[in-house]
Amino acid sequence: MSLHRYRVQFCETASQIQDDLWDACFLPPTEGRWWYETMEQSDIADQFTFLYVLIMDPSGPVGIAPAFFMDVPIAQVAPPVLLRLLRLVGKMVPSMLSQRILFVGSPCIDESTIGFLSHVNRREALLSLQLALEDKAKEIGAALIVWKDFPESFSDDLDWLSQERRLFRVVSFPGTLAELPSTSKEDYFAAMKGANRRNLQRKLRRSREQVTLSIEVVQSPDAKTLDEIFDLFWQTYQKSTTKFERLNRKFFESIATKEATQFVILREKATGEMVAFHLCFDMGKRLVNRYIGLDYRRPKEWMLYFRVWEATVDLALMRGLPAIWSGQLAYTTKLELGHKLVPLNNYCRHRNIVLHHLSRFLGQRVNWAALDEGLAHFLKAHPDEAHRQISIRFGKSGQRRPDQIIPSGKITLDPDKV
Repeated sequence: MSLHRYRVQFCETASQIQDDLWDACFLPPTEGRWWYETMEQSDIADQFTFLYVLIMDPSGPVGIAPAFFMDVPIAQVAPPVLLRLLRLVGKMVPSMLSQRILFVGSPCIDESTIGFLSHVNRREALLSLQLALEDKAKEIGAALIVWKDFPESFSDDLDWLSQERRLFRVVSFPGTLAELPSTSKEDYFAAMKGANRRNLQRKLRRSREQVTLSIEVVQSPDAKTLDEIFDLFWQTYQKSTTKFERLNRKFFESIATKEATQFVILREKATGEMVAFHLCFDMGKRLVNRYIGLDYRRPKEWMLYFRVWEATVDLALMRGLPAIWSGQLAYTTKLELGHKLVPLNNYCRHRNIVLHHLSRFLGQRVNWAALDEGLAHFLKAHPDEAHRQISIRFGKSGQRRPDQIIPSGKITLDPDKV
């Protein structure tokens, strides 16, 4: 196969790529240039270095691949079941305990994509991109290349690329999507399992008995409101058990100016104090529920997680949006709230061939059930789903096998402890 048709160029900022290409390659419900510019403006360069790969053919630019690299302590991101083994391996191979990783995707988006114009031969373009990434990894000293959190729509092409360039496919934390059957809230409740519906309605009723809350949807909040938002986010971040990105107030200040941004805010009516928020994006085809903030100083009986979720459902219904994307983690509660699981995959290549095979071997020890207790219960109750979702497609042996996971860009909290 000739690769002369496509060449690539690395850019340091989103603004180095023309607006019309961003618009053509990143259609809703995918976050576009506005998202990546927000990340650049948020003063988090101490955590991530952002890159953009411009893909070109003889006619000009035809695609964009967002990327970033970071130094990752393995203990921060590895599943608990692997930590002991990794530490043992780390005594023999210290470089395994902390690695620079070159990611394709975004640190704060849990469903990555690469944008192409419609006429592009995706496999040829992806192969050219992978070769450029391998050279870039050597240049920046990255030991590992990871195509992070790609949906099933990329699987055929990335499986092909894996055969061409020695990548291994691994299972990531699934995304979650709540579909709304109509613009009626009653239909949302009716679509839930009976026990889950009754449980949610009971929690909402008990919460209303405890506290009266006001609800507002805000775009472009003022400085005082942003201070309140960040305070609640930071409380939630500190309480979370899984952390990847560490956002700051400047991120919220920047994202608040974007057209798609919606803050769903709950206040205690008696005092006017903010007690919860959701940061959402109206993407036209769905509402993206990206970040949450909760006031952990309030009584657990207020059940703020469920009240802010109800307000978010109301926003989606009011805007006629057919679904809410809630991302990764907190699966027990999200499944009870009517979400379905959306498979996401990673594709990895280690520069060192020995460590590549070792990483692949370690990855085969983990599946969804080992990763998350809520997923384990779900998969036990739905064995057909377990077989379909956590397995790699049939290989040469005709057998399926579970594989590794890579860290998500979300924080984990337990709603029942709020």
